[in-house]
Amino acid sequence: MTNIKGPGIFLAQFMGDVAPFNQLDTICAWAKSLGFVGVQIPSWDPRCIDLQKAAESKTYADEIKGIVNAAGLEITELSTHLQGQLVAVNPAYDALFDGFAPETVRNNPTARTAWAVQQLEYAAKASRNLGLDAHATFSGALLWHTVYPWPQRPAGLVETGFTELANRWLPILNKFDEVGVDLCYEIHPGEDLHDGISYEMFLEKVGNHKRANLLYDPSHFVLQSLDYLAYIDYYHERIKMFHVKDAEFNPTGKQGVYGGYQNWIDRAGRFRSLGDGQVDFKSIFSKLAAYNYKGWAVMEWECAIKHPETGAAEGSVFIKDHIIRVTEKAFDDFANTGSDEAFNKRILGIQ
Repeated sequence: MTNIKGPGIFLAQFMGDVAPFNQLDTICAWAKSLGFVGVQIPSWDPRCIDLQKAAESKTYADEIKGIVNAAGLEITELSTHLQGQLVAVNPAYDALFDGFAPETVRNNPTARTAWAVQQLEYAAKASRNLGLDAHATFSGALLWHTVYPWPQRPAGLVETGFTELANRWLPILNKFDEVGVDLCYEIHPGEDLHDGISYEMFLEKVGNHKRANLLYDPSHFVLQSLDYLAYIDYYHERIKMFHVKDAEFNPTGKQGVYGGYQNWIDRAGRFRSLGDGQVDFKSIFSKLAAYNYKGWAVMEWECAIKHPETGAAEGSVFIKDHIIRVTEKAFDDFANTGSDEAFNKRILGIQ
């Protein structure tokens, strides 16, 4: 077994226009002061990184790595959540998702998709230049507007949708394979890959591609009433990344999974700061350790109640306290009486 690495922190929710959150060196120093040892970098934020430059220049990538290392931290992974979303967008969401793209490709879905694909290809090369083995993203969605089938879905719609999704992602997966980096989809409502079944349908369409792996985030499964511990049993071989994020689901006689169009603070299902929700992290860390998960435990902070800086300070300690220092020997080794084949046969009564 291997000790899980961490605690790490995803910087996306903390970047801002005020120091120390407005540039990479100062936010890294802040994270280090809270006890974090790794940072996950949002690749769309130019205050953190120029993704194209990191892909095309090993020297620049080394400079970014040097800034992080100088603060006493490591880069855990890069993220292209926003760009990955744009690889597949149903026209119903064009106006909403255009804000994720540069102005030059807005109101032009074809150009926007091409830009997103190029961003993912940059991310593969940048990850390799930074010495990283895994990368975080979203799958995007062509079918999400049909998730609750009314009117009924036309025959073959899901098949067509997943075939197209796979056709868009397969060349990207091959680019990641060329550089030896795992592409990890965060399984998330709003994405076509939102649970185990949808992931399996996609995996079949991409030929069980060895780079089509998973970012495990139990908070999204709490809000779906999905068994997030059994999920690890099913997919542990594909889980290469871990977002440590808490959530709670408190349905009432008026509201359930869908939330009644309410804001996060008023939803039955909502994300919480670490330790304030319902996720059984002791069992999660135990299962991941038992399955020899070799990656990072990275805090993603999303909470409608607690201040983010408080959530970060508490989250660092929370993760550190949950990481299990795995044993190097069996607890009953002291009673070992030794063995050889002849002795074993004697015990079994075998002549």
